[in-house]
Amino acid sequence: MPLVSMSEFLPQAKAGKYAVGQFNMNNLEFAQAITDAAIEENSPFIFGVSEGALKYMGMEYTVAIAKAAAEKSGLPIALHLDHGSNFDIAMKCIRAGFSSVMFDGSHHSFEDNIRLTKEVVKAAHAMGVSVEGELGTIGGVEDDLSVDEADASLAKPEEAIRFYEETGVDCLAIAVGTAHGMYKGEVKIHFDIIKEVVSKIPVPIVLHGGSGVPDDMIREAILAGAGKINVNTENQVACTAAIRQVLGKDADVIDPRKYLTPARNAMKAVVQEKIRLFGSSNKA
Repeated sequence: MPLVSMSEFLPQAKAGKYAVGQFNMNNLEFAQAITDAAIEENSPFIFGVSEGALKYMGMEYTVAIAKAAAEKSGLPIALHLDHGSNFDIAMKCIRAGFSSVMFDGSHHSFEDNIRLTKEVVKAAHAMGVSVEGELGTIGGVEDDLSVDEADASLAKPEEAIRFYEETGVDCLAIAVGTAHGMYKGEVKIHFDIIKEVVSKIPVPIVLHGGSGVPDDMIREAILAGAGKINVNTENQVACTAAIRQVLGKDADVIDPRKYLTPARNAMKAVVQEKIRLFGSSNKA
């Protein structure tokens, strides 16, 4: 099965009150773990690839791995640029075979964010590629970008509604209190913002910073209208912990397969748990 745009499954997720997970692909083992978990759960999913991960893996390898996963699994899989910083990187990804892109214009003024996002949407939709926009500033660390919690800003519902109406994005990430990375303090999600925005626009809200959010809050966010939830840090933590455990028991291990296999299995368990939590099992 070829890679598909997020429009192939996100509308159904919103209507069915479940969410599809975006799981970031950082190398082959991440891709294998995510795909194998989704196969067992018969779930659609999104490979998220940040600009940093793209530089690390290379464009050709990234697209080839995702296409191999789609062919092997037969599942609806979107290959999605995560937090694309400009028009050029979005276009490079589309030309290379990405089926979805995010343009993160949240660091621009509101008016410039709308203008720049519209440009990406126009070009992407002409190619059958879905687009995610972002409004508000999400705290935490994403690749080399760090936003202090004090500098994070919640999205304003009236601006989010106008943003969708003027850009036509396929899903919208809004800052509602979550953060990239693992949480150091109490998690507080503003469900009222999600509900107000979702009641006025036809596309689902995206919840960034899904790692470490309590399960009951995830469920409430989905019921409020979050149809896409991003997870990366929990997989990174599981991967690293498994590797440390193997090398901690035997410092003489030099075969990467001896520690990457347990790491892959640990990530697969995380992804399966998230798929079940999000409610997307048997929705492929």
